[in-house]
Amino acid sequence: MTAVNVPDKPKINYLNCDKTIKSWLLTLDHKRIGIMYLISTLTAFFIGGMLAEVIRTQLLVPKGLIFHATKHMSSFAAYKHYNQVFTLHGIIMVFMVLIPIIVASLGNLVIPLLLGAKDVAFPRLNLMSFYLYVAGAAMAIISTIAGAVDTGWTFYTPFSIQSETYVCWMVGGIVLIGFSSIFTGINFIVTIHKMRPPGMTWFRMPLFLWGIYATSIIQVAATPVIGVTLLLLILERTMHIGFFNAALGGSPVLFQDFFWFYSHPAVYIMILPAMAIISEIVPTFSRKHIFGYEFIAFSSLAIALIGFLVWGHHMFVNGQSAELDTIFSLLTFLVAVPSAVKVFNWLATMYKGAIKLDTPMLYALSFIILFTVGGLTGVVLGCIAEDVVLHDTYFVVGHFHYVMFGGTIIAFLGGLHYWWPKFTGKMYNETMGRITCVLLFIGVNVTFFPQLIVGAEGMPRRYASYLPQYQPYMIASTVGAYIQLVAFLMMAGYLLHSIFRGKKAPDNPWGGATLEWTTASPPSHYNFDDTPLVIEDCYDYSNVKYDESIGGYVRTDVPPKTEPATPPEMTPAHT
Repeated sequence: MTAVNVPDKPKINYLNCDKTIKSWLLTLDHKRIGIMYLISTLTAFFIGGMLAEVIRTQLLVPKGLIFHATKHMSSFAAYKHYNQVFTLHGIIMVFMVLIPIIVASLGNLVIPLLLGAKDVAFPRLNLMSFYLYVAGAAMAIISTIAGAVDTGWTFYTPFSIQSETYVCWMVGGIVLIGFSSIFTGINFIVTIHKMRPPGMTWFRMPLFLWGIYATSIIQVAATPVIGVTLLLLILERTMHIGFFNAALGGSPVLFQDFFWFYSHPAVYIMILPAMAIISEIVPTFSRKHIFGYEFIAFSSLAIALIGFLVWGHHMFVNGQSAELDTIFSLLTFLVAVPSAVKVFNWLATMYKGAIKLDTPMLYALSFIILFTVGGLTGVVLGCIAEDVVLHDTYFVVGHFHYVMFGGTIIAFLGGLHYWWPKFTGKMYNETMGRITCVLLFIGVNVTFFPQLIVGAEGMPRRYASYLPQYQPYMIASTVGAYIQLVAFLMMAGYLLHSIFRGKKAPDNPWGGATLEWTTASPPSHYNFDDTPLVIEDCYDYSNVKYDESIGGYVRTDVPPKTEPATPPEMTPAHT
């Protein structure tokens, strides 16, 4: 008799347990919802990024390469189209990418895994949050097709009241996305409070959870303000009540106060999760315990608190009192302190560590450099005398993008590469990952550093044309944008290749000590067979050793288990 080798059946995991479209659209599995958020936010990022390429191409020449006066179009009409392009770029990137891309996508994917839980506290609310995001994006698309807004992403009055574009539809979409953000924040606060496993005290939590917890507080406390503000704007446009219209007794400055009372804390909705990712990557690839755990944890809460008090530094030139200007300037300097605490603790963690420069660590190092540039230029803008000169120049554009792109997006890419083997079960090409990270780092600096220089020389932002003396800086900035585009195309190529042809990932490819690395790659539908019992520090790498036979790391002390997890047939969360 001839023996026949029967291939092993693939292990059942959250990706293959049910492959129908309905099972994805109606799923209550946090990992699948995270994947849907990831696809949605990356789609928005692609659209917003291509709009950015249009903006940079326009600014290659002083008169504008794309939008300029012709015999068939006046300069006013051409520049209105440019206004629409940069407005859509800003709205998409801020509300549909930067705010949800880490919290909603990576947060959903890994928070229950970091907690040893089978799901978030409210799975159905989680799914509803995703569909509110989709509904808001759909309204934004309708607005764009019907008559793209041209007000800038801040919707400043009185222009947003007078604009003949579909402002109400766009604003309505952002309100829905705001509700999605609030519900996500509530879900994560309750999940972190109530679903920690036995033994996981507050000071045994991974720092990623501290960052998401602080972020969720801001989402719940600040987002209603922007929701109410934008609803008042809709009433202003439709019923002419007079909240922000000076002709009717309202105040345009009041709109700015309301808007920035949310939108500056929103900066920390974007950057705190990014910092939290770096706090996971740095100790793992340094093979060293995180330095100053408590300081990093409390600095997240300090940033969240102080972030509510600094909105007025956006309005140094709007006529507010000198006393208020001074207070907001001092608070702006103060909020830099907890951010610096994190940076110095990351550097101290790396000091004398066994640093391994894999792709996630390269993104972490890139983040530290780029975010430091963004932070220092922010301190410059916190100085009243300097801000009066630099306000509404390209210096502000460069600063903002160093923080948001060099900070949030670079950290997101680090987290994406860090947890990619866990939620896909596949390894990407490490060499391509490193090359792409270096290329992207170069592209970011070539794009945004010239903007700091040209802004300091006086070039205003949001202009479709400019003086010829600024052209060399604009050409350099556009070349940098093209370099970034090449880097992202390379990244998309090797990540998609890994899904279909990548090597199978071990359960712990990086040597992490947090709970997600004790599950299979990709995890099962319910994450853990048993509820973990946390008995040691989550940054103790002494018991995590490399095993050449599996090409990954294993724990030499398997964490003991407590009671078995609830059997699937008795668990309603995913039904």
